[in-house]
Amino acid sequence: MNLKIKTALIFVAAFAAIAAFFFVPAGSLAYWQAWVYLAILFIPMLFVAAYLLKNDPALVERRFKLREKRKAQKKIVDWTHLWFFVGFLIPGLDYRFGWSHVPLSVVVAADVLVFVGYALNFLVLKENSYASHVVEVVKGQKVISTGPYAVVRHPMYSAVSLLLLATPLALGSWIAFAFFAPMPFVIAFRALDEEKMLRQKLRGYEAYCGRVRYRIVPFVW
Repeated sequence: MNLKIKTALIFVAAFAAIAAFFFVPAGSLAYWQAWVYLAILFIPMLFVAAYLLKNDPALVERRFKLREKRKAQKKIVDWTHLWFFVGFLIPGLDYRFGWSHVPLSVVVAADVLVFVGYALNFLVLKENSYASHVVEVVKGQKVISTGPYAVVRHPMYSAVSLLLLATPLALGSWIAFAFFAPMPFVIAFRALDEEKMLRQKLRGYEAYCGRVRYRIVPFVW
């Protein structure tokens, strides 16, 4: 299938699926926090997809690979998929039954953080053409040490952690925030296993770890 058509179909399917996760449990299309969240996430995604299709189609192809080969990564991914499935239903239910009362200022601040997280994710993709969804080392791959990789060794995980922690509050749910709070620790386990493989298989990665001290959170870890 043509890569542009494939990307467009996946974009539409992703939007429909995430929207369903929000509005079906909410029982209403008046769930305004969900509309704002979808706009913040998917409007920039259109521009990012267009940029990558034009400038790095090989990366787009790699991003469509979803099957992990490492046993540890498979377990982490399977567990997080189940966690996401349940977690993304909570904000809509919270809206329907009025469990949480998140101030407007907190929702707006969380929306800003969601955008920042996605913007950082784009910088990672722009800098690293090897940024696949799966943990692997491909032929010709090189260590990337510029851009956000000069600050932390796993900037995509930094972006995802920020986005995930901000998402439930952007959707107006304290309960969902409590549900998503452990996710950065799961991401940390994924990063540790990934580094184990990279140190073994990617030439120069050991030296890179010596230069860039922090993995995900600058000045912390």
